[in-house]
Amino acid sequence: MRILVTGGCGFIGSNFIRFVLEQNSSDVLINFDKLTYAGNPANLADVEKIYGGGRYHFCLGDIADREHVLAALEEYKPDAVINFAAESHVDRSIHDAMPFINTNIVGTQVLLQACFDLGIQRFVQISTDEVYGSLGPEGKFTEQTPLDPRSPYSASKASADFLASAFWHTHGFPVVITRCSNNYGPYQFPEKLIPFMFRQAVNNEALPVYGDGLNVRDWIHVKDHCRGVWLALTKGAPGAVYNFGGDAERSNIEVVRRILQIMGKSEDLIRYVKDRPGHDRRYAMDFSLAARELGFAPEHSFEQGLAETVKWYQDNSEWLDTIVSGAYLEFINQWYTKRERL
Repeated sequence: MRILVTGGCGFIGSNFIRFVLEQNSSDVLINFDKLTYAGNPANLADVEKIYGGGRYHFCLGDIADREHVLAALEEYKPDAVINFAAESHVDRSIHDAMPFINTNIVGTQVLLQACFDLGIQRFVQISTDEVYGSLGPEGKFTEQTPLDPRSPYSASKASADFLASAFWHTHGFPVVITRCSNNYGPYQFPEKLIPFMFRQAVNNEALPVYGDGLNVRDWIHVKDHCRGVWLALTKGAPGAVYNFGGDAERSNIEVVRRILQIMGKSEDLIRYVKDRPGHDRRYAMDFSLAARELGFAPEHSFEQGLAETVKWYQDNSEWLDTIVSGAYLEFINQWYTKRERL
């Protein structure tokens, strides 16, 4: 199978490319990426050396540019397209929603239309649990849960989901939508909770925790998510939505404390800061449909996965340091370290 992956230099996309190349002996991966701040070619440096020019190809392009998309599809003639490309950080969307609208909504529409026009056989839209909104203390999101996005980021992803679903219902275009809980693992850009807190702790700097720290997320190891996406691609029913989760609900403060424990650091580094606007209280995923229809089940426990992830960042400190730019540090200062202490 020839698979075009958008956003393949990002965290989840790069892990998916590596997963498929290592698990299957014949599939060809085309990585279509704009190389924004979170798209790091170093994530796939080893893949390029081993598979470059054969089973792996890189193509620079923007999913919101129809000419770029059509050129890539016509050149590489993929059997399937998986859309990982997205602006994904909630805090950034609060600061400026326009890049999220352009990439997540316009880009998805351009990609869907081009794939439909050229007769692509399979399209997988990668979404998020955040489109469902916020849960109370009980219950889990199912695929039938009404969408209720609360941030510009989640609103843009919900919009993309509606577009993808419309292409199935209107045109019969074989779209599958996947929604997953919080990913963690190697190669994650350090604006996200786990690598960010790791980097702060390494430097003995304050670990800022929003609000009371009791916001709950379900955590899934990126390799488990990648396996779920592969199952959705190869086994999913056209037009279907599949939830993926790690069966690992943890409050933010639990995660931060566990990172400090693994690193042998003091909890005195924790600093509670003013909560962010529209901060959803709890997410939890019911992935029983994916279990029944696809055979999906997470293989990583959170405790094991987190310890392995922290060790990966410890062993790859040079990778982490090289991707932290001045612009990123300025953003972090604005959104974390300068917030009001509670």
